[in-house]
Amino acid sequence: MKITKLGHACLLVEMPAPVNRTALFDPGMLSTVDVDSLEFLDDIIITHSHFDHFSLDLIKELVAKFPNVHLTAPDEVVEQLNMESIPATSAASDGIVFFDSPHEVVRPLYNFDPPQELGVHYLDTLSHPGDSHSFRESKAVLALPVQGPWGHPVDAVRIGLELKPKYIIPIHDWHWRDEARDSLYGDMEKDFAAADITFIKPVNGESFILEV
Repeated sequence: MKITKLGHACLLVEMPAPVNRTALFDPGMLSTVDVDSLEFLDDIIITHSHFDHFSLDLIKELVAKFPNVHLTAPDEVVEQLNMESIPATSAASDGIVFFDSPHEVVRPLYNFDPPQELGVHYLDTLSHPGDSHSFRESKAVLALPVQGPWGHPVDAVRIGLELKPKYIIPIHDWHWRDEARDSLYGDMEKDFAAADITFIKPVNGESFILEV
């Protein structure tokens, strides 16, 4: 499995032969997706409607290049896409299994209710929970949101230690400056290593290979 973090919560996941399948998770306005550089794209998976996970303009670019791409998203995102004549579905399809992963409450900091959210197991290998620290299951590879206005790094570490995936990829860290990110990644790496969990310290735009 080849994975490239493309800013914040966006991951490009490439499965080699014989699977030969490529998925892009949560291409939002904080993502660094270079559409021209993508060679293949089979799936776009959107966990929820917030701007940092879903950019309609970016989706339009992707669909223009990959007209047969399969889009999976919550109903409220599907409605937005359908209004733009972009086919999408909120139903699980081949290789995609949903799990309970509700978006965390953001009141009173922000005065709106949590959006619909999908927790997604992809190809029985990678789990992406969106903006949640309330999920309780993971496959071998966990894309773990490490912080946000709704969540704390301590809670992220607790969840990782509880679920014990083989690998953890930190996501949802746009709010950290580089010095804070490096320091906290180092601390998390030590905590997870003690539990025999490999913590990946991704560099934005650089791919890495996981044996799963």
